[in-house]
Amino acid sequence: MSGTRAGSAEISARDMRIAVVAARFNQAVVDGLLGGVERTLQEHGGKVLECHWVPGAWELPVATQWVARHTQPDAIIALGAVIRGDTAHFEYISGECATGLSRVALDHNVSVAFGVLTCDTQRQADVRSADDEHNKGAEAALAALEMVALARELET
Repeated sequence: MSGTRAGSAEISARDMRIAVVAARFNQAVVDGLLGGVERTLQEHGGKVLECHWVPGAWELPVATQWVARHTQPDAIIALGAVIRGDTAHFEYISGECATGLSRVALDHNVSVAFGVLTCDTQRQADVRSADDEHNKGAEAALAALEMVALARELET
């Protein structure tokens, strides 16, 4: 069997072009996710190539598509937070956001790491965006690094 199973701890981000598209809605939560991304990339010798802000999670797919088309990064990390309310709005936004981001990845042949929280409560979002080992932005950054490493391995 070919291939490797290197963990993300072994991956250098030094020459990786990682872009971020972040939603302003639930800003404090998204700021925490972005902090996790920046910290993780720095720990791996890299940094965020560019960060573009959009109004909310609904706008993430189209902005991610624009970044993929015009910047051509190695990976894009989409960050946002959708917190359930009293209406069906949560289901529409979170579902279409996920579907749209997946479509961007496939249409543009670029890894799009899903750092969009879909939480039932503000407390859940706060826990997942805290500056600790549970930060989902950090997890999205690690996924992006692993996917770029895999793409490069397959290209050789």
